[in-house]
Amino acid sequence: MSRALLAHVLHRPPRLASRSGAGARGLLASSICPFRRLNCSAVEATAGPTEEAPAPSARKKRVVSGVQPTGLVHLGNYLGAIKNWVALQDLYETFFFIVDLHAITLPYEAPQLSKATRSTAAIYLACGIDSSKASIFVQSHVRAHVELMWLLSSSTPIGWLNRMIQFKEKSRKAGDENVGVALLTYPVLMASDILLYQSDLVPVGEDQTQHLELTREIAERVNNLYGGRKWKKLGGRGGLLFKVPEALIPPAGARVMSLTDGLSKMSKSAPSDQSRINLLDPKDVIVNKIKRCKTDSFPGMEFDNPERPECRNLLSIYQIISGKTKEEVVSECQDMNWGTFKTTLTEALIDHVQPIQVRYEEIMSDPGYLDNVLSEGAGKATEVADITLSNVYQAMGFLRR
Repeated sequence: MSRALLAHVLHRPPRLASRSGAGARGLLASSICPFRRLNCSAVEATAGPTEEAPAPSARKKRVVSGVQPTGLVHLGNYLGAIKNWVALQDLYETFFFIVDLHAITLPYEAPQLSKATRSTAAIYLACGIDSSKASIFVQSHVRAHVELMWLLSSSTPIGWLNRMIQFKEKSRKAGDENVGVALLTYPVLMASDILLYQSDLVPVGEDQTQHLELTREIAERVNNLYGGRKWKKLGGRGGLLFKVPEALIPPAGARVMSLTDGLSKMSKSAPSDQSRINLLDPKDVIVNKIKRCKTDSFPGMEFDNPERPECRNLLSIYQIISGKTKEEVVSECQDMNWGTFKTTLTEALIDHVQPIQVRYEEIMSDPGYLDNVLSEGAGKATEVADITLSNVYQAMGFLRR
């Protein structure tokens, strides 16, 4: 659950593949996106009155996004997602969560999961997410995520999941005997994450467009199978069970590449820690990583030379971190050599992340505060999610609990 972002909202053409080149069909997590052991009980009930969320006047559009709790939130996660969430919380009704259920689709260290979850939540807050504006919570603390996933799974053709690119890539690397069913079905959980909150917009990166299209297709399929007059005959209000969400596209330049390969995305899963700047890296580590990062032998600094992907990447990082325009960065840096520019970039990075690190330590030293934020966020999320879940149970014919 890519698996963040202020830009243009895409209006739906027939398929996502034609949506502004956003990607093929079908996080969140990583991460966003890429990132379940809850008791999922069946519901007892008869068809009863439909529940409806309170609709405030002129409601802001709703945005949902999440990041896996790896404990290693890096510069790419921050610039490509979390930093943008800070702006989104002032424009939209926002639900930001730590997708801990997605984190167990591949082998993981159980003792580290809860620690990484708390750490990721603290980083959200340290980066500027305001709990008075956004609902911040842990995915597994809202049980409706798993319940709705099971209901959606009954209407999701296995062929749709078999075509998912990330499943093919990860299962090929791990081998069939080492791949759990969750790796195949987690896109259905991602759909549940989004559809539970009747989301208007979902921030997506290039590696998540297929998952969003799958979410849209699942929503439309369930709406057609159980919504409208069929739902009304069972005592519901009729109409759509799910809002079909649109993509919210990241600002240009928010995609941060590896420090060791300017053509590869900065990633938590890369084997070398040298390839990324982690938000909690100490000053000396940042200095060393920038000093050793891959460069080239061309003179000067430039954005738009296709033969210089590392130069473009580092200039883009400096532009975003410093808050300067592209033109200002070009004017400042075009005549620098690599040694001078690396010093300039290092100083800007340290100045930017140091306040985040200080705030992070303050939050982690006050576990009661963090627990309260997550509890309140889960409570707000549950209020919305339970209404959607109750309506789906009703429309699918379950006995009312």
